[in-house]
Amino acid sequence: MAKNKNFIYIAASLVVFIVLAFLYSTPVFTGKQLFQHDIVQYRGGAKELLDYRANTGNETYWSDSMFGGMPTYQMGSQFKGDIIKKIDSNLNFLPRPVNYLFLLFAGFFLLGMVVVRNWKYALLGATFFGLSTYFYIIIAAGHNGKVNTIEYFAPLLAGILLVYIRKQYIWGFIVTTLFMGLQIAANHPQMTYYLFLALGFLFLSELIRAILKKTPMKHFLISSGIIAASCIIGVGMNSQRIMANSEYVKETVRGKQILDNDSHTSGKSGMDKESMLMWSYGQLETLNLFIPRLMGGGSQEPEAKEMMSKVQELVQENVGSQAEMDRISKGFSGMTYWGDQPGTSGPAYQGAIVCFLALLGFFFARKKYRYWILGASILTILLAWGSNFMPLSDFFIDYVPFYNKFRAPSSILVVVELLFPLIAILGLYRFFTDEELTEEYKQKILMYVGGGTLGFLLILLIFGKSLLGFSTEGEKTYFPPFLLDYLVDERYKLFRIDAIKAFIYVAITVAALFLTLKKKLNQNIALVVIGVVSLFDLWTVNKRYLNDENYVDKIFAENPFQTESSDLLAEKVQGNPNLESILSNVNINKTLETIAEKDKTHYRIYNQTLGVTSETNTSYFKASIGGYHAVKLRRYDDVLNEYINNVDSVKTPNVLNLLNAKYLVFGGPEQPQVVPNPKANGNAWFVSDLKFVDTPNQEIKSIGTIDNKKTAVIASSDKSYFDNKPVQADSAAFINLTKYQPNELEFKSQSKTPQLAVFSEVYYPHGWKVLVDEKEAPYIKADYLLRAVYVPAGSHHIRMVFEPEVIEKGKWLSLMSFGLFILLSAFGIFWMNKNRKKEILAEQKA
Repeated sequence: MAKNKNFIYIAASLVVFIVLAFLYSTPVFTGKQLFQHDIVQYRGGAKELLDYRANTGNETYWSDSMFGGMPTYQMGSQFKGDIIKKIDSNLNFLPRPVNYLFLLFAGFFLLGMVVVRNWKYALLGATFFGLSTYFYIIIAAGHNGKVNTIEYFAPLLAGILLVYIRKQYIWGFIVTTLFMGLQIAANHPQMTYYLFLALGFLFLSELIRAILKKTPMKHFLISSGIIAASCIIGVGMNSQRIMANSEYVKETVRGKQILDNDSHTSGKSGMDKESMLMWSYGQLETLNLFIPRLMGGGSQEPEAKEMMSKVQELVQENVGSQAEMDRISKGFSGMTYWGDQPGTSGPAYQGAIVCFLALLGFFFARKKYRYWILGASILTILLAWGSNFMPLSDFFIDYVPFYNKFRAPSSILVVVELLFPLIAILGLYRFFTDEELTEEYKQKILMYVGGGTLGFLLILLIFGKSLLGFSTEGEKTYFPPFLLDYLVDERYKLFRIDAIKAFIYVAITVAALFLTLKKKLNQNIALVVIGVVSLFDLWTVNKRYLNDENYVDKIFAENPFQTESSDLLAEKVQGNPNLESILSNVNINKTLETIAEKDKTHYRIYNQTLGVTSETNTSYFKASIGGYHAVKLRRYDDVLNEYINNVDSVKTPNVLNLLNAKYLVFGGPEQPQVVPNPKANGNAWFVSDLKFVDTPNQEIKSIGTIDNKKTAVIASSDKSYFDNKPVQADSAAFINLTKYQPNELEFKSQSKTPQLAVFSEVYYPHGWKVLVDEKEAPYIKADYLLRAVYVPAGSHHIRMVFEPEVIEKGKWLSLMSFGLFILLSAFGIFWMNKNRKKEILAEQKA
């Protein structure tokens, strides 16, 4: 009976999660969808991939839509036999973002049931975790892969704890393997990497407990073996994805450096430190886990417009010279954010109540949880500081494998956002239920931690201006006193509101716990009070960053690249900042659409109107020189930095010709100017002059100065390619593209002499095959980043196909791993049931 009742409570909790998720996302009831910046960019960049899939029913693993061409592994490509991804899709069956919120709640609920085995605390912890503000910020931004990965943090940890703590080997194996597979399938390796840094502390904790004989060494070894097997099988289910990405990442900005210069060292792996550490959390800024606007909220809070208006008014009234105006402009950053990061969409707010209960948890939770959670929390906070704590960052960048593959260390705080709710409910559960803890001890710790927290808040409220400053170093340097004083006063008001709220929320929590301790308040009522106040706190803060304004009509969410303006469109925009970008880009989109419709041949567009490397509008209509993607091919990124981001009137056009930029678009999005480029090299061309150079630096420097229509720059290491392959000029020779698909190109060539064909196609050494008259021919890299192949005299048919071997190999490994998981799970359940029956028979005989 008790078991059935527990199932009812669990089912009711899941219903509560669905209700909460829908209540937060009420616009979905009217058919509206989230308008997410990164998803808009994705739709543009993945248009060619999506069209190919829709038109052929097949998948292309290469697309020319962005950056001259790149693999689609990080652009939403699908893999045949990818069963674990289908499970992920089925779990995310609810409309976005209801699906994310529900799985965040439900995943932590499972973790709560494992660690405390009480649905009330699991439910409370689920709201603590599922309402973490950072998750709502990344949902608003469109970091869907990131939040999809974080969904599976808690249930994966639940599976591991089932093995280590609960000694439920079979169920632990099943849960760990399943959610390890789902975690990898969500495809955000950075988040998974950070989670496993924290799990390393759990492993060390269990090892130390075994050495100290707090737990049997045999159990530790068996548990570690089961978890290792689970992780290996979970990874194996994603073999295609992992193999393809690991092959790809070596050629990207996350792989080895190619050039030697001030910020790069040839052969060194990973990004340069400046790029890696750009988004580093300030040391003092970490306190916004507890007070959301300690350093302001996002760079553009709702109050920013009013503050900017007042600033402009003050400047007009008090500034009398252009020199003073220029000085002031140097100090401007965000009105409502004054932290150490270049800018931010909002704080990593965990909740005043959650942080307070986490502090209590470090005193009340059992030691088997307490120490590893404390260690993992401290490490991740220190790593989040990035450039603000270089000794640790340098150590991890230089010595910890793969750490230098990831940027934005501030995002490692997702680990704290998992562990603080966990230690909070562990401590709260023991505070209420463990009779080993004396009332005197509970009261003492409650008074010390509660009094200390409230006292700390009072100090900040009284002395906040002098302690926190509320201005950046740039503002202090360049702003006159009248402007600086205004900003400090306004920012202090923002902080004070949130600090007072935090004081009230913590005071209510302390009072509820104290009254329960004194038997003046029922435990269940105390939990309800804590839950409701925390819910109100996090809900109201989250609504600053993900609210009804983030939802738009379906037509705009699914087609954000509108090409026609109308009164209806203007009415729909109605001042919505998300939709204003759609309206403002109508003219440039129409221009791009017109180019694509009038000239249907294969070429690329250089579009400077929206920022070459910060838009995918161009890619939505035609292949682009630029794009928007965090994991670009290294060679292409080097060329962008050398010639596109730093424009030279002679060298840049030369490189654009090389990349077959047939049309150049200048001006602004309202009045774009199209300039046809008749000098573009085309899709392929023959060269008879070869310039051999010794270093990559010489290669990239040469392509901006040579006549690349006649001469190809070749690395000396490829000189042997031309052994017994003479190249001779033929003015009448030609090579033309006859068929284009993103993963297959066909050319027809004619020449009286042997030639080197250079293709305006990005060199990628994995998966591309070149066939001359259907016989595979070796190809090399030319002009630093393009493909080239030797073509004998005569008429020839040349075909390029992208057929990565890792896809087929990975498919079978994925299927075998999933089959092994099913087989072992079935055997484990059978064995468990068999033993249970034996136990029942033994009891009956006894």
